[in-house]
Amino acid sequence: MGRAFETITDQMRSFVAEQHLFFVATAPSTGGHVNLSPKGYDSFHILDDNRVCYLDLTGSGAETIAHVRENGRITFMFCAFTGKPNIVRFYGQGEVVRPGDEQWDELHALFDHVAGTRSIIVADVDRTSTACGYAVPFMDYVEDRERLVEHWTDKTPDDMDEYWEKKNSASIDGLPAVT
Repeated sequence: MGRAFETITDQMRSFVAEQHLFFVATAPSTGGHVNLSPKGYDSFHILDDNRVCYLDLTGSGAETIAHVRENGRITFMFCAFTGKPNIVRFYGQGEVVRPGDEQWDELHALFDHVAGTRSIIVADVDRTSTACGYAVPFMDYVEDRERLVEHWTDKTPDDMDEYWEKKNSASIDGLPAVT
């Protein structure tokens, strides 16, 4: 069944590289709403045995940014929907890297350009685990949905700033997010 580790193993690296979908979970420190977000595209990178990052795209909310800024806690989950059943989780402390921040250029270079990019979430991983995944259904990957990227492709930087101010400046619990 499940096992826990202190680092990202080679088997985990291989498994994660094959996945088209992962999930990110965060929560505020005192009450509030737990957030669980699905993430797609080629947006996740393992930087070393205890450090990962993903490309955070503009959406209708900014819960992950708000929660990570408030307390840093973050969990990533990857599930096998084809082949051998498997679940991999990475637990750690995250930070939000935004355009103009010191790490931005180096981290952003790891990813293809994606319209609507809002930040890069980086996490120092202090625990990893595997689980059986026996109850995860088989599902076939068809292709990425392009609607999000299409929506942001023709937007100007001013359009992005306006959207972030209107929709992403605070979490649903009122925590500061995109500032």
